[in-house]
Amino acid sequence: MKANIGLIGLAVMGQNLVLNMNDHGFKVAVYNRTTSKVDEFLDGPAKNTQVVGTHSLEQLVNSLETPRMIMLMVKAGTVVDQYIDDLIPLLAAGDIIIDGGNSLFTDTNRRTQYLQEKGLLYVGTGVSGGEEGARHGPSIMPGGNKAAWPAVKPIFQAISAHVDGDPCCEWVGDNGAGHYVKMVHNGIEYGDMQLICEAYQLLAEGLNLSTDEMQAIFAEWNQGELSSYLIEITANILAYKEDDGQALLDSILDTAGQKGTGKWTGINALDLGIPLTLIGESVFARCLSAQKDERIRAAKALPKTSASFSGDKAEMIQAIRQALYASKIISYAQGFRLMREAAKEYKLALNYGDIALMWRGGCIIRSQFLNDIKQAYQQNPDLENLLLADFFVEAMKQAEAGWRQAVILGIQLGIPTPAFSSALAYFDGYRTERLPANLLQAQRDYFGAHSYERTDRPRGEFFHTDWTGRGGKTASTTYTV
Repeated sequence: MKANIGLIGLAVMGQNLVLNMNDHGFKVAVYNRTTSKVDEFLDGPAKNTQVVGTHSLEQLVNSLETPRMIMLMVKAGTVVDQYIDDLIPLLAAGDIIIDGGNSLFTDTNRRTQYLQEKGLLYVGTGVSGGEEGARHGPSIMPGGNKAAWPAVKPIFQAISAHVDGDPCCEWVGDNGAGHYVKMVHNGIEYGDMQLICEAYQLLAEGLNLSTDEMQAIFAEWNQGELSSYLIEITANILAYKEDDGQALLDSILDTAGQKGTGKWTGINALDLGIPLTLIGESVFARCLSAQKDERIRAAKALPKTSASFSGDKAEMIQAIRQALYASKIISYAQGFRLMREAAKEYKLALNYGDIALMWRGGCIIRSQFLNDIKQAYQQNPDLENLLLADFFVEAMKQAEAGWRQAVILGIQLGIPTPAFSSALAYFDGYRTERLPANLLQAQRDYFGAHSYERTDRPRGEFFHTDWTGRGGKTASTTYTV
């Protein structure tokens, strides 16, 4: 009996997906460039399973039923293209190549078209949930050539996480849509993590709470509207003690890494002219954390004042909770607004309610909160911005006062809150009917004759003023972001 699907790349995610597929009754053939890893896998985690080991791409392809499905779990970039080119001569029309890595969506666009020209089907799919999700049920976001979906669907929906009986996997859209949505997911993940870190620092430095006190707070927050995987693991991290009884967290160096998907999200937002301020600040916060030696020198040269909090701690803890919740709403509002613009720009037929459903389980940003987003798009599929949904209008009203108190606390004590603060600035800007961009546009017209529109004339009419009496009447080319 031939295998149902092949998988290339036996790092942790690849191995766990294979074991997940095996648990659900699918026969999987595996290959790894370092072939010894195949034997180690079969003698170790895959022992006594129906997983088939292969030592060449030819052997892998020949072990599969038709249409052949081969999933790549390899590093994004040129490695994917190399495997595609190596597989093409071995495959027949209608066979399917699946990229389950974190590829840039434009690469998936290109690969889908490239393989279609050769009679092959391509699927670029986001897979979120880390090692645990891959093993027991991730969130899966497939896109590419939809002709492949009937063959891929039974496996993907079986191995994905399920919430209320619904699989956290649905077809996202053509070409790079799946990887685009995964990119935004990862950007939101950056934002969620930074927000939690800012709440942690306000509690630790601002309120001088112990690790045990903070652990109890995060555990309590995980029972309410902030209930999520990231809040849950934060409580678990705070509870983890080393052999000497000290919190492990206190011994971890404060320099963060990144793999690029958050940066891609920010770059794409700039390309599309969509303010993604919170996620952008989250990326920059990681960059700043990496400048550890420089920060040590700056801390000595530019010491902070010795101010301390003297108010009601219980009240401020609730204010920090409200800041975390309100800022989280902003992060998702910006992320979904970016997807809305991308759908228009790249002609993607995205279903935002389905995306929220796919993120409810399995993935890193899974949370109770996503049910509210799902309901908002069920009620209004054409919703411009989550901030305009009735549920979130009310939530922001309830959280605003505490949110401002938390940001003020950071300002007073010199504790950086880039994500909290940028989220609040976006919120205030979004609901401001008249921004100072009239002055900005006047400045542009003054020095560069870029022209402006008037409040007393129809939109689309542009004017130029000779501000100094020495300029001319000719305006520069008009353009907008």
